[in-house]
Amino acid sequence: MLKLEGRIVGPWSAELDRTWQGLRPSLDDKKLVIDLCGVTYIDSDGRGVLANIYRQTKAQFQTDTPLTQYFAQEARTTSLKNGNGIGNGYGKNHEKGEPK
Repeated sequence: MLKLEGRIVGPWSAELDRTWQGLRPSLDDKKLVIDLCGVTYIDSDGRGVLANIYRQTKAQFQTDTPLTQYFAQEARTTSLKNGNGIGNGYGKNHEKGEPK
């Protein structure tokens, strides 16, 4: 299980990607569960990472609010729509209200 909390923005999006890259080889045939229950915001980079993880693993998301359900659904649909999981702004930080 990968448990995420708080705001997944800027350097924390990059840390999520590094954590995922380190975790991926140990998964083998195990099903990945991503707990989003404590997440309050995800920027475009973090959303790209989640979509990429979902594309590669078809991970199960645990959610507890409409917001976390939205993040999970967005990861699922973005990974299917773009094929590479990084077409929704991964590598860019242009979210409204976030510093550029």
